[in-house]
Amino acid sequence: MGSVAVTATRRILAALAVGWLLALLTPATAAQAHATLASSDPQSGAVLPQAPATVTLTFTESVQAITDRIRVLDPDNARVDKGQPTVSGSTVSITVDAGKQGTYLVSYRVVSADSHPVAGAFTFSVGAPSQRSATDDEAPAQASTAVRTALPIVRWAGYVGLLLTVGAVLVLTMLWPHRLSRAGPARLAYTGFGLITASTLAGLWLQVPYTTGGGLLDAGPGELADLIGTKFGTVLLIRLVVVAVAVVLARPLLSGTGDSQRLHRDVLAVLSLVGLATWSLSGHPAASPVPTVSVIIDTLHLGAMAVWLGGLVMLLALLLPRASDSERQAILPIWGRWAAAAVAALAFTGIVQALIEIGTFSALITSTYGRLLLAKLALVALALGAAALARRHLSRTGGTGTLRRLIATEVVITAVVLAVTSVLVQTPPARVPPAAPATGETGQQVQTLRHRTFSLQVTVFPAQTGNNTLHLYAYAPDGKPLPVVEWTATAALPEAGIEPIEIPLLRITDNHAIGDIALPSVGQWQFKFTLRTSDIDQGTVTATFPIS
Repeated sequence: MGSVAVTATRRILAALAVGWLLALLTPATAAQAHATLASSDPQSGAVLPQAPATVTLTFTESVQAITDRIRVLDPDNARVDKGQPTVSGSTVSITVDAGKQGTYLVSYRVVSADSHPVAGAFTFSVGAPSQRSATDDEAPAQASTAVRTALPIVRWAGYVGLLLTVGAVLVLTMLWPHRLSRAGPARLAYTGFGLITASTLAGLWLQVPYTTGGGLLDAGPGELADLIGTKFGTVLLIRLVVVAVAVVLARPLLSGTGDSQRLHRDVLAVLSLVGLATWSLSGHPAASPVPTVSVIIDTLHLGAMAVWLGGLVMLLALLLPRASDSERQAILPIWGRWAAAAVAALAFTGIVQALIEIGTFSALITSTYGRLLLAKLALVALALGAAALARRHLSRTGGTGTLRRLIATEVVITAVVLAVTSVLVQTPPARVPPAAPATGETGQQVQTLRHRTFSLQVTVFPAQTGNNTLHLYAYAPDGKPLPVVEWTATAALPEAGIEPIEIPLLRITDNHAIGDIALPSVGQWQFKFTLRTSDIDQGTVTATFPIS
């Protein structure tokens, strides 16, 4: 049986290599935030008559600030943000001391609830817009290609370690014949513990440049200390503690010695659930609309995967080559029931996860997350086909060569499934809304129009067919509010044959007027605004607003 065992081991290594290669060849896409900026105050592109005392950012889910990564720069690129930003759930408030007129830049980088960075920048103006010199804050740095490539590989290694550990401990505890040596399974288990530990430590290291934007070596003691104080860092530290305790408790089980195996099994079962939950608490489920349900479902999903694939590895590499025919006849039916239960749990939890993370059926096709999920489901279906064929051989005597080939096929396919899963956790769920438009306010259009005697800031809300509200602010060339004696405005859609429609305007203050108009059709609407600022001074400006 020695050569058979060697062949089986080679098959496992080949399967793991396939998954590793897939993770390596997966394109390293830009770090994609799983939260988006929903709105800001001031909004992007706004021209304010007076400088704000606070800048507020509102995201689609709760976030955590990164030290020195939220900045407000004045027209001369000097920082005007004061102290540390205040974070309350999904809202970030920045105290500013903005004394100059001109265009200000807000640059932000925060971490979403599922540990992914959210970065961006926008401008607003005080008095009147001004020219700005270029600054790195206009395009917040993202993690290097090496960091973004290493992250899914590290996660994949952690999954492999998890299945090796769970499979070895489970089979040794419940199915391993007493007469066989436990040295081989013990080596697999300790290899699994080592992979989980290495993956967790590497994940802690990589999270620093991933969130702050940098290279593989851009993780100093200060940044690591800050990370450990976050939820993500705490969860990964708990995983390391769980692994350390599990190694100690698993020793008598792996060696078959000791009088407290039952107690150790019970404690290990509890530790396993805690350890599995750390993957869920540091990923998408933590930011789910129903986080408690998502964390429980994801933990069960990961556990079922570890039981199924971990058991397959043990069967293929060690148990089938070493067990006698009579032992195989006793073991394989039991394993078949375990595998069926694990697959049923995978199917149920997978469906629930999809309903939460996908949101709509069309998102399965239109989103990257949905397409990856479909690819994962197709691979799982292939693995289940191989498993169904394998079950047909369970009651046969002999023919273990065919059975091993079928199980090897399952291992190869599911190793690739792990690689796809490693990429999937880096991809924004389909439920995540797209980033807000450049205006910084969803469903709103803002433009600043120029005339030789004035500038006019125009806001159209919600910039959709139906009733729309207009806000008009007039400023003198020096940026000061400009009193307007008379306002007139029209809107037309020539492409649809709609002639200019007069917009009734109500004067609110000397330089502010509002109006309301019903826009019946989608298209590029042409607005014309005429401002009379004295008995003899009058000017007209035009603008095109896309109405959806």
